[in-house]
Amino acid sequence: MNENALQQLLDEKGFLLADGATGTNLFAMGLQTGDAPELWNVDHPDRIAANYQSFVDAGADIFLTNTFGGTHFRLALHNAQDRVHELNAAGVRVGREVADAAGRKVIVAASIGPTGELPEPMGALTKDAAVAAFAEQAQACKDGGADALWIETMSSLPEAEWAIEGCSQAGLPIVCTFSFDTNGRSMMGVTPADMVAACGDNDHHPYACGSNCGVGASELVLAVRNMRKAPGGDKAIIVAKANCGLPEYVDGAIQYNGTPELMAKYATMAVDAGADIVGGCCGTSPTHIAAMREALDGHTKGAAPSLEDIVSVLGEVSKGGQAQYEGDLSVEGGSASGVGAKRRSRRR
Repeated sequence: MNENALQQLLDEKGFLLADGATGTNLFAMGLQTGDAPELWNVDHPDRIAANYQSFVDAGADIFLTNTFGGTHFRLALHNAQDRVHELNAAGVRVGREVADAAGRKVIVAASIGPTGELPEPMGALTKDAAVAAFAEQAQACKDGGADALWIETMSSLPEAEWAIEGCSQAGLPIVCTFSFDTNGRSMMGVTPADMVAACGDNDHHPYACGSNCGVGASELVLAVRNMRKAPGGDKAIIVAKANCGLPEYVDGAIQYNGTPELMAKYATMAVDAGADIVGGCCGTSPTHIAAMREALDGHTKGAAPSLEDIVSVLGEVSKGGQAQYEGDLSVEGGSASGVGAKRRSRRR
């Protein structure tokens, strides 16, 4: 598949289905808390291949590789900082083999997560060090056969911009997604509108931008609407990868309460809201993705859902997300269980 694989497939299909969770599914295969998933690319490539294959079988057009923590910063936590090329290339190479045997077009997107370091001036991470680290990982992923580089779970604009700059050196299409919380912002205060504007203004334009993780389906659909309403949002290729419902502590482990039926409704509503690429994040299994595939295959894109629609079908949204939707960014915290709830935290 050539370097325009995302655009080529999007032109062909109208909207694309990405995969679900990596960590959740690897834990089910035996990965232990605290272990580096990337080591499995070499130690247990059969399990990594099985995870990729499960999403291909479920109907995903795109799957993300097991390379999220593949910068030398993250690998140093496991004394593997000198194995950046080996581990990243291996994780992508396994995916390339799965995609090539699929019998249809399937895109291998190399997952690239944050360094885990705080950018200056709050922390010690410099632009030069970050750009170099992301460039190193991106090249390894390209060498492994990636179709695209998928920067995800970002919270800081500077780090995202450095990641885009570093990854651009590999010459592959770039996707960049932020994680937004129930205040409608990232951990570092970035809003969906901020993210769209930054990606549009960046010297190294990503092909697509959007959101993953952080919150469940209702918040993600609302965030997509906020992205589309933002300056430049009408021209952006937008990604939505929501968590599978909300986390619950069950029998000593974290589980997500989203059903396949809920995720199927989320998928069609996300497309109507303006998402071009839809998938799942934490807790999303191949079963959820299969339900989303079936729903999307029978769906004709309709009008963007209203706030009332989102709440009634997918559940409550935060006041922060609602405030951005309504153009009032002064609201912080809390949640609205229904539309029209008084915004008691509103400040002028």
